[in-house]
Amino acid sequence: MDTIITRFPPSPTGYLHIGGARTALFNWLYARKTKGKFILRIEDTDAARSTKESLDAILESLEWLGIDWDEGPYFQTERYHIYNEYIDKLIESGSAYYCSCTPDQVNAMRQEAKDKGLKPMYNGKCRTKSLAKGNNTVVRLKTPDTGVTIVNDIVKGDTAFQNSEIDDFIIQRSDGSAMYNLAVVIDDLTMGINTIIRGDDHLINTPKQMLIYQALEADMPVFGHVPMVLGSDKSRLSKRHGAMSVGEYQKMGFLPDAMINYLVRLGWSHGDQEFFERDDLIEKFDLDHLGRSASMFDTDKLLALNSKHIQSKSPEELADHLLFHLKSFGIDAKNDSFTQGVIQTLQPRSKTLVEMAKGAAFYYQDEVQFDEKAAKKFLKSDTLDILLKSADYINALEVYTQEELENVFKQIMEETELKFGKIAQPLRVAITGTTVSPGIFEMLLALGKEKTILRIKRAIGLIQDNE
Repeated sequence: MDTIITRFPPSPTGYLHIGGARTALFNWLYARKTKGKFILRIEDTDAARSTKESLDAILESLEWLGIDWDEGPYFQTERYHIYNEYIDKLIESGSAYYCSCTPDQVNAMRQEAKDKGLKPMYNGKCRTKSLAKGNNTVVRLKTPDTGVTIVNDIVKGDTAFQNSEIDDFIIQRSDGSAMYNLAVVIDDLTMGINTIIRGDDHLINTPKQMLIYQALEADMPVFGHVPMVLGSDKSRLSKRHGAMSVGEYQKMGFLPDAMINYLVRLGWSHGDQEFFERDDLIEKFDLDHLGRSASMFDTDKLLALNSKHIQSKSPEELADHLLFHLKSFGIDAKNDSFTQGVIQTLQPRSKTLVEMAKGAAFYYQDEVQFDEKAAKKFLKSDTLDILLKSADYINALEVYTQEELENVFKQIMEETELKFGKIAQPLRVAITGTTVSPGIFEMLLALGKEKTILRIKRAIGLIQDNE
């Protein structure tokens, strides 16, 4: 069996969005599953709209998702000489010809056909003229007048296109640049691409591309056209449904593995399994279970998956991702035992890394910022004794463990005849500045003995200053 070679060919005219990321993922997974090759190609022939900013954003998004490539990125703008070689071959073989018809003349032909109730098309006026190349000539492919072109699609099944409805389309503009369909075929042909998985919005181009393959007497690749991703209301996916760039999801605190997991489920299934680790996906992915129906993008499902992936990771794995978000809060942390301990306290209840970063911020503050309402309610004269005892007893601990901290609380409860909550809440406000935090013992352990005592003493000083 030939080595499977797939590709992803984004245009650098915008950021990488959900649909494009899913296409890249399907091709990448299939290449990895079959131990084949995945090629990245940049279709940058639209000079007016292509930008370096978009290119950088696409590459960064793919890297964040962990979609790596074996070859590339190749750039179409660097391959014009290759396209010209193949155009010359097509002309020499009689499969293509020069056309001198002006755009106005072609429009008139189309209007004439339309007036007769026919499909508006170029009428082949220059097909038999054997024209030479001129200043204003284009090159057209000589397409069959009869028969059908059948797209054998591994997702949609067979789709037939009447050749009589495919006109002699342009493959080279008058300025010498190759048209999209020609460039794509030559790229795929010369790069050895033998499996093409793409959105079904490209299906209309496929018969034209197949005719180019046939004219070149080249082997046809396998085609698979996957249905579009729709919004929750079944309309075309847009920003209001969550169709932002992949980079935005990183900023919103999603894990790349959660995005990969969610994207693959937008059009592929493996029984009823919803949760997949990356290696699990590579092992199980196939083309047989690509869906024929459009998928609906659901932000709530993505959020739920993200929460599961956060819980499934080790603190060490999560730390590198969390540091990105801590930095946005002005916190310069490291992937060390302290940060990993912080993560352990927040991991069970964090749906996003942004949520986790917000919850983690107090751990890294030199001085706690007290919430005014919380301080007024819990940092007052009748809680002073609790905080004084807490500072003294914790300071006296030779071993700083959960068991020893629990003993401290038991001792304070016995001495004050107060319930656990009456002791824990003032201490929580003293430590975090708010009334909401991870569990009190895990939080104190993550913070460490020295910082814990310093924060309690600062809260004590605040109460004493207000008396």
